[in-house]
Amino acid sequence: MFGNVDLNEMLQKIQEQMQEADNKIYTATSGGGLVEASVNGKFEVIDIKIDDSLLEDKESLQILLMSAINDAIKMAVEDKKSQALNMFGGLNIGQ
Repeated sequence: MFGNVDLNEMLQKIQEQMQEADNKIYTATSGGGLVEASVNGKFEVIDIKIDDSLLEDKESLQILLMSAINDAIKMAVEDKKSQALNMFGGLNIGQ
């Protein structure tokens, strides 16, 4: 079924790639760069930067924060999907 593939080696490779993906950082901005949000590969918010000009406008700040965070999470999700496809494509299962 797996041909000449070493299952332990395959598992180790998958675990290494998963660890790398979890540590990767995805950053998105909104409001022309007034708000910046970063998430890691575990979809945890790890950093938020807010331009001082937004501190007086709570409603705009909330909207821009949500936008930046959601965009960063979308980036992480899409990258994880792509990495998963590449990971399984690179395993040479059945060859």
